[in-house]
Amino acid sequence: MPAAPTFTEATKVWAKIGLLSFGGPAGQIALMHKELVEERRWIGEQRFLHALNYCMLLPGPEAQQLAIYIGWLLHRTIGGLVAGILFVVPGALVMLALSSLYVLYGDMPLVAALFFGVKAAVLAIVIEAVIRIGRRALKNRVMMSIAVAAFIAIYALNVPFPLIVLLAGLTGWLGDRIAPGLFSGSAHGKGDVADFKGAVDLMFE
Repeated sequence: MPAAPTFTEATKVWAKIGLLSFGGPAGQIALMHKELVEERRWIGEQRFLHALNYCMLLPGPEAQQLAIYIGWLLHRTIGGLVAGILFVVPGALVMLALSSLYVLYGDMPLVAALFFGVKAAVLAIVIEAVIRIGRRALKNRVMMSIAVAAFIAIYALNVPFPLIVLLAGLTGWLGDRIAPGLFSGSAHGKGDVADFKGAVDLMFE
């Protein structure tokens, strides 16, 4: 594993992520994975995915919660604060600039064409992000089947999201008792969960 980044290095990367994280939560999470896991290896694959799972179950924006956790993991409280702030502020300024451009010149053909192209690009970013994270999170056919069933339930059947999460958790709990090899994950993954829980405990000491 590479050496832990300095606070200055991490700050620059968080600013970059905040500036380039288009595509909503899916795009933001994929960008963090690319920058922090694949390219710099500041956090391991399993820890990133387990932290993402926990953040998705918490109320609020999971992408920002994930950024704050990783920032805290790297540089404790000040790291979490900087990661959380820079995750929002650069993107908010970009959105303010784009919104102002649209309000002032949105009826011009050139600007309308510009935003049309941006919409198409953002859609591609979201699709690529879903594929990138999905390949790493869905390790076997059972996980893929649960994901497909959840998609059908929320998209075609309009099942409430909390109920889908509850049923998926119940499926995993029962599956761990019936076929633990398919549901419990590897021993390495369990270690990362323990590490994550330990980090949470440390935050409140």
